[in-house]
Formats: sequence, C-alpha cells, structure tokens
Amino acid sequence: MEFTAKEQYNIDDLVEIVKILRSPDGCPWDKVQTHESIRKDFIEEVYEAVEAIDDKDTEHLREELGDVLLQVVFHSVIESEQQHFTLDEVIDEICKKMIIRHPHVFGDVAADTTDQVLKNWDQIKMQTHSQKTVSEAMDGVSKTLPSLMRAQKLRKKAKRGGVYPESAEEVFSDIGEKLEAVKAAANGSDKEQQGRLIGELLFSVVGLTEFVDADCELSLYNACDVFTEQFGLFEKAAACNGIDIQDSDTKVTNQLWKEVSKKENLEEI
Repeated sequence: MEFTAKEQYNIDDLVEIVKILRSPDGCPWDKVQTHESIRKDFIEEVYEAVEAIDDKDTEHLREELGDVLLQVVFHSVIESEQQHFTLDEVIDEICKKMIIRHPHVFGDVAADTTDQVLKNWDQIKMQTHSQKTVSEAMDGVSKTLPSLMRAQKLRKKAKRGGVYPESAEEVFSDIGEKLEAVKAAANGSDKEQQGRLIGELLFSVVGLTEFVDADCELSLYNACDVFTEQFGLFEKAAACNGIDIQDSDTKVTNQLWKEVSKKENLEEI
C-alpha cells in the first residue's frame, strides 16, 4: 500500500486516506460502509462537537471537528466511487451558495441589520429552491431535526408568512386550551389521541419563544442538566435519611424530591 507519512496533512491527504481505506486491499470495515450504515455516526459526531462547544473545550472541539470532517469526506468518497460527485464539487457548491446568499457582502444589496440579512437569506433560499409559498419553505425544514428545533423553525417561517400571535397572553391562552384538552383525554383509552394532544401542547409552548430571546432546544437542554443535578442531590438526601429510593413508598420519595428540587445544595435540605 503506497502511502507517505508527513509531518503535516491537509484535506487532500484525508481524501486519499479514505480512498485507501475503502480500496480492495484496505480496511475490512471501512470498505463495506454505506451512507446508511454510517448515518448514525455522522449524527453522533456532530453532537460530540456541539458538546465540546458547550464545554468551551478548544482541544476537544478541534478533535471533534476533525471527526465531523471525516464524515463529510467519507460520504463524498462514497459518491465519487459511483461517479456522482466529488468533495471538490461539494466545496464548490457551498462556496457559490454562500456568495449568492450574501448579496450585501458580495453584491450591491443593502442589509445593515441581522433581521434584514435573515429576510434576504430566506427570500434567496426560496428562490434557489424554487419555493413559491411559505408552506413549501416549511416542507424544506428537515424532518430529522430534533422536534423542538424543527417546531421553532416552522413557527419562524409561519411568522414571516403573516401567522404570528399578537401577544404573549394569546400564547398563554392557547397553551391553557391545549393543556385542558390533555387533561380531558388523560383518563381515556385512546393513546394515539393523547400523544397527539401532548404534541400540540408542546408546539404551543414553543410559541413562547417568539416573545423572548430563547432557543427551545437549548432551554430544554439546560433544564435537563438542572434536573440531573437535582436528582443527584435527591439521591444524596435519601441516603442521608436512610431512604431506599427504589423500594420506598412513592409518597415518601416524592415528598423528598419536592423538598430537594427547591434547594440549591444538600446543606439546605
């Protein structure tokens, strides 16, 4: 296998390495992979890069961005094997897209605020994708996105299409109606209906972000972290009080949880 080691590698070297790995005499694992078989890996690598960003870990981020780049190269090499497209064509297309969607930088369009930039971006995106209606633009929002993220994107597109609650009170009223519907169906046997109503309730809650500068996905992400930390305090408090949380009466554990969730550390319990 011809390959020359270097002190410093570049993107061309990475493409060559992947091609070697997928060659007949290459790696038994790499050469049998398909888009579908490594789809989940792509998602995981992106999430790990996001975690490095959240942790403000520069070295970890550099490593994870390399893993994401490997996925891009790997998928491109698979396509080049079928003579569909190459990594160079992928890069060429994204360069052209960025130039087209930034006419205020590379052209003579005026856009002095981020709102103007985003408005231009959406209009250009609709034109380049041959989307004539807002609903067509909504169909363009990836269904594989986390549902909270997708819901917020859909609501933003609806806003640009003229559908936008006039006040936060209107959103609260809508949430209240959806919550009452969930309560009414809670004791029924139609699980599909219950799930649909809960989904509608969650979608309405996403509407609150239209009146505050919040990101739904990040908000729930942070709430999960808080819940995890509080549960750790709950376990420690239970141990201090001789409570077996897996075998004790739920009334006891729920009462302890209520006390712990209101405190910031174990010493306050």
